Amino acid sequence: MLLDPPYRLFIGADAHEDRAVAVALASMAQYTNPHDVEVTHLNRQMLGALYHRPTTTMPNGQLFDDISDAPMSTDHAIARFFVPYLCGYQGWAVFVDGDVLFREDLRRLFQMADPRYAVKVVQHPPLLVEGAKKAGHVQQVYPRKNWSSVVLWHCGHPANLALTIDVLNTWPGRDLHAFSWLPDDRLIASLPDRWNYLLGVSPPNRLPALVHFTLGTPDLREYEEPEHFWCDQWHAVARRIEQEAVRATVTK
Repeated sequence: MLLDPPYRLFIGADAHEDRAVAVALASMAQYTNPHDVEVTHLNRQMLGALYHRPTTTMPNGQLFDDISDAPMSTDHAIARFFVPYLCGYQGWAVFVDGDVLFREDLRRLFQMADPRYAVKVVQHPPLLVEGAKKAGHVQQVYPRKNWSSVVLWHCGHPANLALTIDVLNTWPGRDLHAFSWLPDDRLIASLPDRWNYLLGVSPPNRLPALVHFTLGTPDLREYEEPEHFWCDQWHAVARRIEQEAVRATVTK
């Protein structure tokens, strides 16, 4: 399906992950004209009064969602499901976690839009064992784990009208991440797995379109995976951003 710009991109943006988000957007701009992309930084603070789920902070600093009775690894864990509402239940949008590295044109994701489906996602195999990620945060196990970290949203699909403000603020996170508001699994279509390549989790792929540092960006953890190439690529983008910032300061 051929869609015209602007392409709406929602990116999960935690306050302590500014550098990761900057790298994600800079890598996107290497392949897609940023003037064609409408970017929205998304987290629960950005949603203001729309988001009223009771949330507390655990001793380790991790957020805890009282409705889910479970910790959240990010401040945008639930916010991503507000995308259809924020788009007025119209058109198309892409959500990505903030810890990604684009390796291809974002427009190719939008070209896979198909009005028959409510969402298109990479349907990762189940994660069977709990662990830690992002500097020691608890990683929860639930059905369809990681499916919601990159989503091509058909915001105008009638099934997504079920994502009302009441549902968004009362359903457990595990049900939202499992796309449980969709009455028919056939409304969930598959994206090619290269569009959400989980570094250190997915089977090795030398040609990913989007690398997802789901266990933590290279500046947050010690990488031991043999795929250090993608960590080097992430650092290269980060250095370029910093060098450009220095040059801009000097020329003022």
